[in-house]
Amino acid sequence: MSVADIRTDYKKASLAESDVTDDPYSQFANWFDQALKADVAEPNAMTLSTVNPEGRPSSRIVLIKEFDERGFSWFTNYDSAKGQDLESNPHAALLFFWIALERQVRIEGRIEKLSDAENDAYFNSRPLGSRQSALASQQSQPIAGRAELEQKLAAVIAEFGDNPPRPAHWGGYRLIPDQVEFWQGRSSRLHDRIIYTSDENGGWKISRLQP
Repeated sequence: MSVADIRTDYKKASLAESDVTDDPYSQFANWFDQALKADVAEPNAMTLSTVNPEGRPSSRIVLIKEFDERGFSWFTNYDSAKGQDLESNPHAALLFFWIALERQVRIEGRIEKLSDAENDAYFNSRPLGSRQSALASQQSQPIAGRAELEQKLAAVIAEFGDNPPRPAHWGGYRLIPDQVEFWQGRSSRLHDRIIYTSDENGGWKISRLQP
């Protein structure tokens, strides 16, 4: 079979303007809850896209850790490639793709860093191994091999034991959206696309986009 012949005709659901809530946060919460109940694999996984100073886009999968009316949050190494991108261009895009439900959510907006208190609270809630790894790894930097990485981890464990401190370069970001699109797959590629766009008064305009 040719790659060009691989296709799926989406038929599981529809999305009308009357189906959605007045704001994208509660609508996202509804869909996220449905993804959880449908046992979607890692429903908290999202593609994060950033742009570097040369205008080159870059994407990777990260895990959302909190969402509410303030925005959508995740954690990482501030010195990583994505952290450097966001330092120079504090705007990003998020994409959730829940194939089992034939749904996407596309989110775009500006970025802010979380507070030290928020960073400490989440860091200290992480599994011990994840906290130790945050100290051992200089994310996105080259390394000679796996053995050297494991040696660095062993050094962190020897120094800090079960109480590794949060490194200053590790913390969270929050994306504050100015547009959020809910995409429901439909048959014959006539997908439903409902988009929320922020207005100057802090409200949301709801529109339908052509597929």
